[in-house]
Amino acid sequence: MTTTQQEELSLALTKVLSGNIISLHKHFDEITIVVSSEDSEAAFEILRDHETLCFDTLIDLCGIDYITYGDTSSLAGDPQGKRFAVIYHLMSVALNWRLRVKVFAVDNEFPVVSSVAEIWAAANWFEREAFDLYGIIFTGHPDLRRILTDYGFIGNPFRKDFPLTGNVEMRYDEEQKRVIYQPVSIEPREITPLVIREENYGDSQ
Repeated sequence: MTTTQQEELSLALTKVLSGNIISLHKHFDEITIVVSSEDSEAAFEILRDHETLCFDTLIDLCGIDYITYGDTSSLAGDPQGKRFAVIYHLMSVALNWRLRVKVFAVDNEFPVVSSVAEIWAAANWFEREAFDLYGIIFTGHPDLRRILTDYGFIGNPFRKDFPLTGNVEMRYDEEQKRVIYQPVSIEPREITPLVIREENYGDSQ
């Protein structure tokens, strides 16, 4: 988007969604707004339906875990200690606008946000992926279940505190003649990268 388009979009968003936006800023040449989880469903309907905005297409949706992220203010406004967020990438085909929307889940232990699957049908599998990988619950989703990991999988592998080796492993048991789950047998270890440099690297010329 050009600078002029960004300015026009910022003005339109501020005018139409003034009561729903927590923060608005530019990042990577794209406008990002933060919307509260309580207001998100109403805000998304306005973003899709209002003639000034017309965000008819959901391009992408993903989860994010801020547990080890230091200062998130430059990217997300102030999350005020909230750990999980859902990021939406929207596009208006008619107006040639793109928008990034971020919604933080209120509860860090049980993250919940409203589903947008009825607003944009493309959100269905995206939300299932965020549920599977981050454990984010999308209320109102028509079929919220795992989509990438197995049904017997324990935990959410994209969470920052998920162990690198996982919690369980799967193997074929000859006696039972079936696949079984068992505790992980791999010992956890610290991974230290090996850095190889050319001889005399860094020497003053």
